Amino acid sequence: MSTNIICHSSSAGSSDGGSSGNSARTPNQAPKPNEPSKRGRAKTRRDNEQLILQAAECIFAEHGFKGATTSQIAKKAKLPKANLHYYFPTKEALYRKVIDRIFNIWLEAASAFDDCEEPADAFTCYISKKMDISRNHPMGSKVWANEILHKAPVIHDYMQTTLRDWTDNRVKIIQGWIDDGKMAPVNPKFLLYMIWATTQHYADFNYQINTLNNGAPLTDEQFEEAKAQAIKIILTGIGIPVGTDRSTDATPCKSGEVPL
Repeated sequence: MSTNIICHSSSAGSSDGGSSGNSARTPNQAPKPNEPSKRGRAKTRRDNEQLILQAAECIFAEHGFKGATTSQIAKKAKLPKANLHYYFPTKEALYRKVIDRIFNIWLEAASAFDDCEEPADAFTCYISKKMDISRNHPMGSKVWANEILHKAPVIHDYMQTTLRDWTDNRVKIIQGWIDDGKMAPVNPKFLLYMIWATTQHYADFNYQINTLNNGAPLTDEQFEEAKAQAIKIILTGIGIPVGTDRSTDATPCKSGEVPL
């Protein structure tokens, strides 16, 4: 997909609405002879859904679930409101999809715990990928943060099931490394909270970071330095020596790339 939504502090759209001319059609309506092929329609659907999700991240991050409207999101995506409701029937369905998308991106980053045998490798992978996600998906992280700040009124069930199960599984893995003497005896949950706070700071408080960086976003070099320092400080704190290539490499494990 070549069209991306760019988020600003206001809700006015600034992206190219290249897919806005494709109107929604009910599933039972037969295609006309001059309509795109089935593959072309599938691509249009994917592109439109991505445009809507990107726009929704911006609007939900700025206005919250209650303050956001589907009209605002459709305008940001430069698509007819009817198209938005064709893909996402309700605002809550769209909101939950936004939440689900950022959570699944985080889950992909956490595959390091399954793919790496050593805690040095796993934590290096995880922290590095979480930092990259904060840079590439800041609005998704902000939507999540806003939801949690309001005691998760929409995704309370998600917190009680998916997030709890995921956290419990990672706690067991970390505790296993502690029991094997591979890292210092720390509370695994508190360690995860520290990693989340550190890495997601670069998304949720990016305006503060930019302000303190002379009003400009971190350069690639600065961001890599921030990432390396986060890895070094956390690994040192849990008793893992830092200084080898393995403990500073961003992707020492076999896990795949985090989706952008």
